[in-house]
Order: sequence, then C-alpha cells, then structure tokens
Amino acid sequence: MDKLRIIGQSQLNGELHAAGAKNAALPILAAALLVDTPVIIGKIPHLRDITTTMSLLGSMGVELILDDKMRIQVDPRTIKNFLAPYELVKTMRASMLVLGPLLARFGEATVSLPGGCAIGSRPVDQHLIGLQALGAQIEVKAGYIHGKVKGGLIGTEINFDIITVNGTENLMMAASLAKGTTILRNAAREPEVVDTANFLNAMGAKISGAGTDTIIIEGVDTLHGGEYDIMPDRIEAGTYLIGAAMTGGKVKVKGIKSEVLENVIERLTEAGAMINCDEDSITLDMKGQRPMAVDIETEPFPGFPTDMQAQFMALNVIAEGTSVITETIFENRFMHVQELQRLGADIKLDGNKAIIKGVKKLYGAPVMATDLRASASLVLAGLVAEGETVIDRVYHLDRGYERVEEKFAKLGAKIYRQ
Repeated sequence: MDKLRIIGQSQLNGELHAAGAKNAALPILAAALLVDTPVIIGKIPHLRDITTTMSLLGSMGVELILDDKMRIQVDPRTIKNFLAPYELVKTMRASMLVLGPLLARFGEATVSLPGGCAIGSRPVDQHLIGLQALGAQIEVKAGYIHGKVKGGLIGTEINFDIITVNGTENLMMAASLAKGTTILRNAAREPEVVDTANFLNAMGAKISGAGTDTIIIEGVDTLHGGEYDIMPDRIEAGTYLIGAAMTGGKVKVKGIKSEVLENVIERLTEAGAMINCDEDSITLDMKGQRPMAVDIETEPFPGFPTDMQAQFMALNVIAEGTSVITETIFENRFMHVQELQRLGADIKLDGNKAIIKGVKKLYGAPVMATDLRASASLVLAGLVAEGETVIDRVYHLDRGYERVEEKFAKLGAKIYRQ
C-alpha cells in the first residue's frame, strides 16, 4: 500500500496547470450512456475514480478508448448489460450516476447501493424519489437498486427535499430523454452541475437554468455523439493555493477561472494572501508571511465548499489567532482532526464545530488518511511541519488528485511516494 513521505518546511513557489475536474468528469462519463453514437471526452484527469468508472462502463460492454492526451472515446452502442456491481460501486458513490442514464436510455438498471468516503450519511433517496416521479419502477432488494421503465420516462416537476449534487445530475440526465418537460427545484448550483448540463446540451439536450436552483429540461428523442472538454478542477486548484498560503510562497494555477472559487479566494484574502486573478489563472502570493486565522462555514455553492474544509483547517492550524470551522453538509467530516493533532494541532470539537487555536509550529509524525479531502489536509500540514511526515492509505488521495507528489515537487516540496 502506497505511502507519501514529506520532509517539511519547504516554501511552495511556481506554476502549475489545473487538471480536469473529477466531480465533472464522473457524471459526464455516466451521461455518455445517453448518446447514440461515440462521444470523445477531453481533459480527463488521471485518477483512481476515473479508472473505476471506466471499469464500470467496460463491465457493461461499453467500448472505451483512451488516447495519449487523456481523451476518452466512449461508444455505448456495444453495451451488453445494465448492471453496476457491488465490487465496483462500493469504492465510489458517484457510480450511482449510471442509474438515471440507464433507465432513460435502456429502460432498466441494476445498481448496487454505493460506497465511497466514510464522511457521513449521504442517502440516495432523493435520486430514487425523483426517478419514481419520472415514472420509473424502483425496488431496493439485497443491497441493489432494481429499476425498470415501461414506455419511457415522463417529464414532471421535482422538488428536492435537500440540495444534492449527484441527485441533481442523475435526474437531469434521466430527464434529458424523458417525454415532455421536467423542472428540478431546489437543484444544486455547483459548477460541475453546469458542466454536465453543458455537455448534455452539446450532445443535443435542451437544458436551461443550470447554475440556478431551478433547472428546466425539455426531453428529446435522442442524444448524439460529439466532443467535449471537462472543466478544470476547482478543488485541486484551491488545495495548491492553500499550500502556497501555508508555506508563505507564491503559486500560479493556470487554466482556472476565479468565479468558481470566489468564496475560497475571499477567505484566503482574509487570511492575508495577495491574490491576482486573470482570465484563466489565479496567482496567490503570501510574501513569506504567516496566515491569519479565518472562520468558515461550509454551504452549498456558491458558499464555502465542504470539499475545501479539511484543507482550510490545515491552514488555520498554523495561522495566527483562533478560528471556528462549522461543517453543515456532512456530519462526520472531521475525521482528519485526530491526525492533525498528532502533528501538534490545537483543535477542539464541539458538535459540528471545530475550534482551532493556531500554533507556530507542527512536528512531523506518521499519520493515516481517512478520506479524500482529509488526505489533502495531511499533505498540507506535512509541508509545513518540522521533520518527516509519513501519510499512510494515500489511495484515498489518488481518488481525487492527479500525480499529487509530482505537482507538489514541481513547486518545491520535498515529497516522495514509497
């Protein structure tokens, strides 16, 4: 099992290019099941979750061709079965995203109840309630979701009880081939939802309102193939910017627009960073200074993203002052706290709040990753810690960060995979 070894106290400086967004690539790969001719998806990040999704589609008989530019050609015409087995779905919740496309295009699907990071309850009931409203017959039995559609899905109005990103994407995809118009209310507004809608529209769908809380889908008979490039990964970009802020360095992330990270940029500015945003890049310059502590509260987009909470906690751990982080999205997303404490962090938990008193120095120690974003917080903490930090179970990190040790090393970090 791979580990990362980090020799701390190196300042990060330099430039890097944002990878394609994992959280856009996964629903778009699932959406390729809806097209009737091959589709080419570009700027695919090289991640474990992408490999898992390709294995899932391949197990159904879908033909996949990956070229040397990380573009995937997906041909769903060769599909042989409509099963998403537990062996693949257990490692990744986004596997649920094949349910809507399979039901809409082929009228049947058998999908295992999902797995993924153990960061709290993320029920799939909103997916199932919505698909039933569209006319699907759903039965949950022996750990699997069994779905059938007779005569095609029928457009309707769906009000989500809670904001759900994957639920919004699943129903948006399914409704693309439904008869009539579907309206999704209280829909997720995340940029990755917008990217999925843009992909579907490029393939012939009629979707409006993505990026707002009301999405309107006018069903069409078929979707065609084409080419599409995935948006850049805002969470990856934000992680490297936080690394620069923590180490007092200067880093430019290219290929990313500031509007997808506005809330994070505001908090980094509040922490004392000098930030310059161009048309397609963000530059952070800490000018060698220690960051200031900043309170954050996670919220659905456009609020502060829960996927950046652990990384910002790492910053607050070594910041000047005391801060409070409030997690409102997932009830169990503080599992990195105990590992940060092993490095010398002063953190106290009070329900869904973490009270952090910044310390001047962390000390390297062996730590263990518990989920994807927690892994990133441990890397960031290891970058500033005195001595050596060894992070175990970095397969979590590989699910969402492309060549992480190479990119950090390019910026000046002493980080090695072993």
